[in-house]
Amino acid sequence: MTESGLRHTDEQLSSKQLDADASNGDSSAFRKLCSKLHDQVNAFLLEDVKTERLKAVQNQTRHSLGVVQDALDNYEYEITAMFRLWSLSSVANRLSSLALSYNGGKDCLVLLILYLSLLSNHPELPPRLPAIYIPPLHPFASVDAFVASSSMHYHLSLQRYQNPSMRLAFADYLADNPHIKAIFVGTRRTDPHGGNLTAFDETDRGWPKFMRVHPVIDWHYAEVWAFLRHLGVEYCDLYNLGYTSLGGTKDTHPNPALKVQGEDKYRPAYELVEDGEERLGRDT
Repeated sequence: MTESGLRHTDEQLSSKQLDADASNGDSSAFRKLCSKLHDQVNAFLLEDVKTERLKAVQNQTRHSLGVVQDALDNYEYEITAMFRLWSLSSVANRLSSLALSYNGGKDCLVLLILYLSLLSNHPELPPRLPAIYIPPLHPFASVDAFVASSSMHYHLSLQRYQNPSMRLAFADYLADNPHIKAIFVGTRRTDPHGGNLTAFDETDRGWPKFMRVHPVIDWHYAEVWAFLRHLGVEYCDLYNLGYTSLGGTKDTHPNPALKVQGEDKYRPAYELVEDGEERLGRDT
């Protein structure tokens, strides 16, 4: 595969058209996107790849797809059955209890591509998928711009909750969306507080109650980049400037491990290999 597969272009992005689709319940454009992603992911899984890393990524992809499918089976079925019992509109059935925590980062992108690839044959697709964006206190303008363009491209119904406390941000989101029972999160095991997580973890005591679903929990840093680059997924420009873990402007810097010796520039994030070096550019 080439690196030109999943690009955001001005022609592809039409907020007015997406708004119109959402208002009239038309999910045809979203289904077309999901079908395209399904074909690309399937082709990758069938490909006779030549490197051990890509073979490992294929295995990770299969496992993660299984986790996403389990979430669809467990949570979508529960809420759909309840809505049918109450004889409410079928529109309310369409992936109503599942949301995505999306911040435009590399791990979220892998999760998003895999999630959408499983929805191509879903019988009741909504025009957009529920999603929450919790930006840092001082977000990068380029990250905000990428979140906006990519959420439009991938048909996310993105709600932004600016709060220094993620716990309170999620509480506000769930208060506004009480039907949400599970949220896909792009946490990996090497992230802070990720060491003991599993694919499915209920929130801790003191947090609003929902199931955290972690399909990419066991992916390695280099595997994330191998997937994105092999499938040609567009990503935030900061990664090309040496940033390897994205936070806010006050606590995030280019990774010193990628510094070009003798020059005032950095190699791109995908050239880093070691998991343990991923957060060297973060103060926290």
